[in-house]
Amino acid sequence: MSIVVKMMRRFKDRDTQLQLKGYRDKVELIRKRDLEAWDDQRLQEESLRLKKEATRGTPLDELLVDAYALVCEVAKRTLGLQPYNVQIMAAIALHERFLIEQHTGEGKTLSAVMPAYLNALTGQGVHVLTFNDYLASRDAEWMGPIYRFLGLSVNSVQAGMSLFKKQEAYANDITYVTAKEAGFDYLRDTIALNEADTVHRPFHYVIVDEADSLLLDEARVPLVISGESSSSKSDDLRFAEVARQLNEVEHYEFDEFQRNVYLNEAGAAKVESLLGCGNLYDSHNSHFLTSINCALHVETLLKKDVNYIVRDGQIELIDEYTGRVAENRYLPDGLQAALVAKEGLEWKAGGKILGTITIQHFISLYPGICGMTATAQASAMEFENIYALQVVKIPPNQPNIRIDHPHRIYTHKEAKLKALVQEISSIHAMGRPILIGTSSVEESDKLAEALVNANVQCHVLNAKNDAIEAKIIAKAGEIGAVTVSTNMAGRGVDIRLGGGNPEKAEVVAKLGGLYVIGTYVNESVRIDDQLRGRSGRQGDPGASVFFVSLEDELMLQFGIHKVVRAPRQEEALEESMLRSKIEHVQRVIMGQNFDIHQELNSYSDMVEDQRRILYAERLKILKGELPMSPAEQRVRLFYMDEFWAEHLAYVSYLRESIHLESISSRNPIDEFHAKITQAYEQIPAKINKESTNMLLKLGGSNDPAEWEKLGLKSPTSTRTYIINDQYSQNKRSSWTGTTVLAFWGSKILRLALWPVYRLSK
Repeated sequence: MSIVVKMMRRFKDRDTQLQLKGYRDKVELIRKRDLEAWDDQRLQEESLRLKKEATRGTPLDELLVDAYALVCEVAKRTLGLQPYNVQIMAAIALHERFLIEQHTGEGKTLSAVMPAYLNALTGQGVHVLTFNDYLASRDAEWMGPIYRFLGLSVNSVQAGMSLFKKQEAYANDITYVTAKEAGFDYLRDTIALNEADTVHRPFHYVIVDEADSLLLDEARVPLVISGESSSSKSDDLRFAEVARQLNEVEHYEFDEFQRNVYLNEAGAAKVESLLGCGNLYDSHNSHFLTSINCALHVETLLKKDVNYIVRDGQIELIDEYTGRVAENRYLPDGLQAALVAKEGLEWKAGGKILGTITIQHFISLYPGICGMTATAQASAMEFENIYALQVVKIPPNQPNIRIDHPHRIYTHKEAKLKALVQEISSIHAMGRPILIGTSSVEESDKLAEALVNANVQCHVLNAKNDAIEAKIIAKAGEIGAVTVSTNMAGRGVDIRLGGGNPEKAEVVAKLGGLYVIGTYVNESVRIDDQLRGRSGRQGDPGASVFFVSLEDELMLQFGIHKVVRAPRQEEALEESMLRSKIEHVQRVIMGQNFDIHQELNSYSDMVEDQRRILYAERLKILKGELPMSPAEQRVRLFYMDEFWAEHLAYVSYLRESIHLESISSRNPIDEFHAKITQAYEQIPAKINKESTNMLLKLGGSNDPAEWEKLGLKSPTSTRTYIINDQYSQNKRSSWTGTTVLAFWGSKILRLALWPVYRLSK
């Protein structure tokens, strides 16, 4: 480590300690406001006083000490919860718009109540974004008595709620809701033709729970609202059959990291022969080329029970970070159609996209943003760069005494599996609870089967039975419990030793606490730390260890298996150099993914800027802020939506074809920006022209029935969903040609579309 880096770290540590000292001083002031002698009525009168002060414009910083002291006393009276000093420190940092790192089991849910209450005093509304519907409902119900005692309203939003129920929920002072549902509701608002059909108020202040997942892992995920989908006959089965007839090496190759698959010359010739299409790379064959690449991609790179499952005749994608089914998530149409064809299922076409926004762009609509998670420090640079959020590490209430063992590294998967079963059987025989994090549905099922054969009964929690995950994960700390889980299933659910029974908890503590085993390492250290953090809550004893094989995907992708010359063996390798190599690879991948996120932002940021300008104008019309008749209002809103949807279709087409610009040595991002700017600038003229023509047809009629006859109405039905990856251009060396860059979770997949050596023909 250089002297400069050491000095910078020393200054940062000093600043952090000064900041934490300031928080401790403020906690002392809050503790001195002893309200224990006050009766309920006096506490409620104090809350009313604070609300009046806030609505008069008194800065919230000046009300913080009184407000937090009030919440602490009411939490004790209503729920029997006495906030720790560190929870109050976390609450102060949240109000100051920081991202807090607070260990698992330290009580983030209660910490969030204090800033939520304080910021809701203005009457502008506070949103707490949760990881799933279950947590939104649980936290609103759990913390609800505190807010209601203090005279504030609270509710949660659930997927599938009626328009009226959602309007009610968002009208509350504090609303618990998932980021996705809040985002989908925002998209529905953007195509509403009547203000009465909208649900959101102007955004004010948001607390993001599980912030690492929402702000980073899912930040680039586009939320989409489209017209109704319909069944579509497709010839994708034909391309799927062709892809199955191609052989690795002979017809196609992978890049060194197994992220990209591309046809070689023999493969292109084979495809041309099977399709009878002539030169695959002629411009009129672009559909064939795209379709066969999609088919080859899903055939070779997407694995059933790893990347997706088939349930009730439907493809369900699996979220890499949680191992759970990613509800309502689809690949872009070409890849989704190819995947459906691979599994021999019926393809439903997607319908016209009416609006789209990434979770990152949606959350950035809030003027005040803060967040909390157990793992933030490892990605502090990303949080600051993308959201201008600085990370504050809150010390634990009790020292963390969990033992994190070094990785156990094996030469091959069979040796790793055998060692895993031996370790689990040995620990289980003592009665010590074990939580095992696996890489996929396939691996969790395989390990569970091996454990049953070894007479070890276990609970399996993966994408096939995710509906009961909270109940299963909550019992993972019971005596003798063995829980096999895909990655971070049960996020947000506390694992208590002994299942919460004090006597049993003492028994488990004497056995060493919860033993966490990872069966692989993730691309991100942060995700590994999330799994480790399930053990050792509130000073509990615990341990963690990761079992790794040189045949694991990460080891193969980055050539770590080549570093070791050891013959296949059953025992774990002892080379410490390997452990540092793995950590180095994880750091490199995090850096690469950050750079790729930045590049993808270059494509989507300008489109989002255009959307915000257009939507601001649309909102003025919707709210009647511009002098117009009702007929003109309806007409202009309708054509704004029509031409924005047309613009999105053009943007999508451009994103998939812009890679051609690199062939002519033009910068694809610059060309993309130039073309969408030119297209966007034409929208106002189009809206004016069509609006004028339609108003002439209407003859000034303000009769809604007449509007309906002429088609001036919302879509008869819409559907909301998530696109699992995004495309961007990436210039490659001349031998592989130009490729399209796509996301699969954190994996960056490059689809080779236009090999240069064939373009000259």
